[in-house]
Amino acid sequence: MHVPDGFIDAPASAVTGVVAAGALAVSLRGARRELDERTAPLAGLVAAFIFAVQMLNFPVAAGTSGHLLGGALAAILVGPCTGVLCVSVVLLMQGILFADGGLTALGVNITDMAVVTTVVSYALFRGLVKVLPRRRRSVTVASFVAALVSVPAAAVAFTLIYAVGGTTDVALSKVATAMIGVHVLIGIGEAAITSLTVGAVIAVRPDLVHGARGLQQRLKLRVNGELVDAPATPVPVAARTSRRGLWITGLVTSLVLAGFVSFYASANPDGLEKVAHDKGIDKKAERHASDGSPLAGYGVKDISDARLSGGLAGVIGVGVTVVGGSTVFWVVARRRRTSEPAEAA
Repeated sequence: MHVPDGFIDAPASAVTGVVAAGALAVSLRGARRELDERTAPLAGLVAAFIFAVQMLNFPVAAGTSGHLLGGALAAILVGPCTGVLCVSVVLLMQGILFADGGLTALGVNITDMAVVTTVVSYALFRGLVKVLPRRRRSVTVASFVAALVSVPAAAVAFTLIYAVGGTTDVALSKVATAMIGVHVLIGIGEAAITSLTVGAVIAVRPDLVHGARGLQQRLKLRVNGELVDAPATPVPVAARTSRRGLWITGLVTSLVLAGFVSFYASANPDGLEKVAHDKGIDKKAERHASDGSPLAGYGVKDISDARLSGGLAGVIGVGVTVVGGSTVFWVVARRRRTSEPAEAA
């Protein structure tokens, strides 16, 4: 889904750049309400985890692969505004360091992969959580459905952007059919990864999961032989691990995925690459401005061993993303702390 330079013309790219900038400004303001000292480190870890899992392309059809987009996962774990920032940090690192996703198309990619996936998935997630039983399992189920829908939603968004600013003359109906069809399949993988990850975090630290807030165990009383909810205050759920333990586990997992497991990822082109090649959308694709980067193509320049080169690039990517993301979210959380006394006064 990473749109390269040359797919979308300059005017449409400029408009989506303005949309992306506006969304980031709103998200920075909203993230101040979502983040605090407990959740800011988790947000940086979520960005690093998304970066790592995006390196794990999985096969979805003959000659086609897919990978996590991450909007739903980030929104459910740390909140929709923070989620937009998480995915945007990943896209920025990928574009600058790894030549993945065009720099002139950065506004297109942020709008499509960060804003659309997060907004669509979180709106659907909140709607499902309201109607499902107030249990942790409901959060996992809602996560699966929201993530599943978010991927074809991003495919629809790309199709609309292409309809306005596409640089090649390809029938819109062909683009829409191909894009939505393959990304529905990719959405199944997205849903599985998202629901498993959300379920794993809820199992050990439900208090840190933004989408699970308010789902607390209640005391039960036996009245006339039947168990009913007690009118008292809900009982807090005990954490099974410390925040530091969760952060270290998540970071090690991300490093292993990016540094080792990524070598076994599918080498087939992803959904957008496949559709672009088959339909001729890529006829005017341009060379990436960061092609000369030492990490371009997710490999370290001058290291001939493919496994070592790719693994080292993945580890570097995770490290840079977790540091960059954590710094952003720490600053946002700190601004919240400094603004609260002024607002109270």
